[in-house]
Amino acid sequence: MPVNVFSRQPDRKSFLIYAVLLFVIEVLIARYAPSGFIRGFVGDVLVVLLLFCMARSVVPVMNSKGHLINRLCHTPWLALAVLLFAFTIEFGQYWGLVDKLGLGGNRLARIVIGSHFDPLDLLAFFVGYLILIGIYWKRH
Repeated sequence: MPVNVFSRQPDRKSFLIYAVLLFVIEVLIARYAPSGFIRGFVGDVLVVLLLFCMARSVVPVMNSKGHLINRLCHTPWLALAVLLFAFTIEFGQYWGLVDKLGLGGNRLARIVIGSHFDPLDLLAFFVGYLILIGIYWKRH
């Protein structure tokens, strides 16, 4: 069965494709975009979309009989869970989570978890959440 990436009811494979594309965009932004709006804000908006797509590609929303499962996996709830996760990581940066975990010398941990709290990141995450909710409501 072919993957229908642009269907109104995308499947897990479609979300995996979205996640890979968003990851590539994030890497390109991190690698080539100068500091400023694209790197500092758009990248953070996209990270919420990326996390959502990663979660949807791993967690099934319907069982083999086509019935909806686990309410948390429904788009609005999963989007909210991703937003709260992003907020948690950002506040972890405020409290020095990387250093408290003993990963301060690990470059990858400092990149993935981050080490500098920025309240503007919270706004960017919320914008990403609003995009997810907007797509959901437009679809339904």
